[in-house]
Amino acid sequence: MQNFDYQTPTRLIFGEGVISSLPDVMGEFGHNVLLTYGGGSIKKLGLYDKVKELLADFAIFELPGIQPNPKFNPSVIDGVRICKEHDIDVILAVGGGSVLDCSKAIAGGALYDGDLWELISNNVETTAALPIVDIITLAATGSEYDNDGVISRTETNDKFSYMNDHLFPAVSFLDPTYTFSVPKRQTAAGCVDAINHTMEQYFVEDSTLLNDGFCESMIKSLIVNGKKCLDNPEDYTARAEMMLCCTYGCNGILALGNSESGWPCHGIEHALSGHYDIVHGEGLAIITPRWMRHILNEHTLPRFVKYGVNVFGIDASLPPYEIAEHAIDETYRFFESLGVPMHLRDVGIDDSRLAEMAHHIAVNEGLEDAYAPLSEQDILEILQASL
Repeated sequence: MQNFDYQTPTRLIFGEGVISSLPDVMGEFGHNVLLTYGGGSIKKLGLYDKVKELLADFAIFELPGIQPNPKFNPSVIDGVRICKEHDIDVILAVGGGSVLDCSKAIAGGALYDGDLWELISNNVETTAALPIVDIITLAATGSEYDNDGVISRTETNDKFSYMNDHLFPAVSFLDPTYTFSVPKRQTAAGCVDAINHTMEQYFVEDSTLLNDGFCESMIKSLIVNGKKCLDNPEDYTARAEMMLCCTYGCNGILALGNSESGWPCHGIEHALSGHYDIVHGEGLAIITPRWMRHILNEHTLPRFVKYGVNVFGIDASLPPYEIAEHAIDETYRFFESLGVPMHLRDVGIDDSRLAEMAHHIAVNEGLEDAYAPLSEQDILEILQASL
């Protein structure tokens, strides 16, 4: 088991109707609030009006229109400007992971006076950030319980993981009923995203029986409950369990004591959505089975066997390579059963920029140090297999 130093300061408030305590929670942080949200779904839910009603005694300043794959320009830049102009005390992020990721970048940038992109790209250390409270309306990214936000800079096709311990949300409100109206496409992509978060921490060199059990249970829960959420969007139990699985996905608790994985599928997908602005979970669904097949060898075989037997119940008496191939096939078939696209061409990506993206990934993502090291040629072959 590897050494670790772990702490999460985030308070989780989970269950139906829990935002009734929002005024008391927000009052701990100050009076001036930046309310961040996306394209209007929170207004259709009635959540926007509910928040404004609950916070009637606060000064509310708004940053709407945050997009999926949140953009440095204009959203982060505009949010930082509002914070500085109005002396914001606390950010309230209402929406999915993209809204919260963007809010984390704003929180760090609001207390920094230098070149903002130098901060977001981790070239300058974040030493302080505004507190963040969030109300999550989409089960997917786990941003509500981690210290990371992914930000895109469209003019350079960059997509950076902005990570710092000052970026943990102070409080996260998780009400599964707010996910009832999430469209099937986003529900499916969120399920894939959370499964891949778990797999990135499972396929490692050194792990523990305890963590393997956590990860295997997470994936099995997401397989069962992801399908239930698609079949019956208002199944509270399924939505609640899927939401909690997603929340646990990225904050490191699944991998305490494990060796690093390098998160190769995310490293590859970041280039896809950085260049083409595709749905993150859909990109992961396409890449993951091809990455699995590409790295299958004598060294990685035991992990695939354990994954196949313990997650999918494949007969342990079969030859190891047969188990591994079945496990990869089962992963592909499950993603396909969710209705997500399974080829790059299905999301508008042809072969014209694959070499460019492979080079970008190899230079920027450090995948030569991943669990199964990937060279630029390896990355290109995975992309080509994904077409």
